[in-house]
Amino acid sequence: MSHVSAADDAAVFAEPTVPVRAGWTVNLSLATLAVFMAFMTPIQILLPLQLEHIDPHGKNDALSLVTGLGALVAVLANPLAGAWSDRTTNRFGRRRPWILGGALAGAAGLSFTATQHTVAGVAVGWCLAQAGLNAMLAGVTTPVADRVPLSQRAQVSGWTGLMQSFGLVLGALITTLLLTGVRSGYGTLAVLTVALALPFVLRHSEPPLPRELRPAFDARAFARSLWVSPRQHPDFGWAWLTRFLINLGNALGTLYLFYFLADSVHYDDPGTGVLILTVIYTLCAALTAIPAGVLSDRVGRRKVFVVLCSLIMAAAAVLLALLHTWPSTIAAAAILGAGYGIYLAVDQALITQVLPEAADRAKDLGVINIANSGPQVLAPALASPIITHLGGYTGLYTTAALVILIGGLLVNLIRNVA
Repeated sequence: MSHVSAADDAAVFAEPTVPVRAGWTVNLSLATLAVFMAFMTPIQILLPLQLEHIDPHGKNDALSLVTGLGALVAVLANPLAGAWSDRTTNRFGRRRPWILGGALAGAAGLSFTATQHTVAGVAVGWCLAQAGLNAMLAGVTTPVADRVPLSQRAQVSGWTGLMQSFGLVLGALITTLLLTGVRSGYGTLAVLTVALALPFVLRHSEPPLPRELRPAFDARAFARSLWVSPRQHPDFGWAWLTRFLINLGNALGTLYLFYFLADSVHYDDPGTGVLILTVIYTLCAALTAIPAGVLSDRVGRRKVFVVLCSLIMAAAAVLLALLHTWPSTIAAAAILGAGYGIYLAVDQALITQVLPEAADRAKDLGVINIANSGPQVLAPALASPIITHLGGYTGLYTTAALVILIGGLLVNLIRNVA
């Protein structure tokens, strides 16, 4: 176990300069894998299957309702948990208690969801899971800004970012090949969420926040702190909008992937199809994320990589819009993965360079994470009418391409990051 000296307490807000070791990155990546496996597998596989069984004729609207409500909870829970994390004076540090507590609460929510047999029950369970998992997410996101120097930041962000995709692959393998039931799928995810969080929680200490440095709690000031003014911090605002639009485009493209394969591509086994596409996507992301992160750290540039990834991802969405065949869908998954791998590594590093205050890192990253979860609220509201009234899946993926492209180009308005 690593140890933190009392001298480090005074430097709890300091910009990190000591490189992190491989074991630290591996264990943080495992905790990140846990939270995204618990997020993404239900959205992509378990919730569609569960809701299709509950309401076969209203499955699209039911999925939109459940994922939209869950994402709304995420929008609120993530910055709140981050703000409380910033104020935590526990002797185990500011982040680890929230990682473990969030994992336990998220696992309980997943277990509750597994037992539900109505759309309302599933919605309640998924909201409970989202609340816990977003508290965990606040904990696993911030250590990169807390502990990783700029010279390593995109590379480490590449490894943790890849866990988003690996989480879905592992979850899909578990729920489509190793297990046959929706209930057992949720249960296994719940156990793994806690188990994969433990190595980082137990092995890596962090500087605790001295009580004298904790801001006095004031409810109004606390609420105001959740708003980061884009006028006062324009780079933060543009970075937030860039991430929001790229994630909105990605959400528009992936939310209905299961039904796209079933209803438009006419793939015989959509669940297995999602798994195959996810494996291809993840492998291609892995091929680009770490090299892009290393190169970005070496040349000290971020924005050009974000523009490049948006062009690549938009091209994949255009391919899905034009061709609804299995081979073209495989090609689009490969292209999308290559672009998203670059995005995962470099955008997270860029975000950590525009945070307004060191004392509010977790809260501000929680605000940034609204740009991840917010699109999950908006995408269902947009996707369903687009599919119904604006050209089906062709209209949906064309819209996704435009949104991603605009998001990538807006990164050029950030001034203080190269």
